Amino acid sequence: MPATGTGQRLLDSATEAFAAKGFHGTTTRDIATAAGVTPGAVYVHHRSKEELLYSISRLGHERTLELVRSGAASSSDPVQQISTMVRDFVQWQAANRTKSSVVNFELAALTEDHRAEVLKIRRSVDAEFRTVVDRGRREGLFDIEDTGLAVLALLSLCVDVARWYRSDGRQTAAGIGEHHSRLALRMLGAAVPAEP
Repeated sequence: MPATGTGQRLLDSATEAFAAKGFHGTTTRDIATAAGVTPGAVYVHHRSKEELLYSISRLGHERTLELVRSGAASSSDPVQQISTMVRDFVQWQAANRTKSSVVNFELAALTEDHRAEVLKIRRSVDAEFRTVVDRGRREGLFDIEDTGLAVLALLSLCVDVARWYRSDGRQTAAGIGEHHSRLALRMLGAAVPAEP
């Protein structure tokens, strides 16, 4: 169930604080102050600072999985599927850069159980890509030697956007999504459609 009101403000302020200072450098007072509440109010909505991180990470990974599954379902052609999956994943990563950086780069701060749950969602994202890449290999559309390494490279291409994207840069999130979708096809040795 999505957070509303104060709960959402706490998630938003925690996201900003974790992105700026890292999980360990952020205090519950930092989060509460940015959300306009007292530090004690954090514990009314969340059991701990780690639970806030877990909520942010789980929701971000669930959204990624939705995007990837939607891209895979958009076509029966592996080339088009990969193009859409990468484009949408990258565009979301860029448009939600602050959240993406927390979702992807603060996993080590999660408890073992929470990390295991989030990594299960990550494995589902990986499996969606593997299914499409394997089919593209079998159909002779992708010229790669190792599906696992190819998928790892594709996921790195998508996730790393959160490290460097800036909304005031020369490229839009949508433009980077389009660029990276064509780059992904080149990585797989596929025919790349002409730019729109």
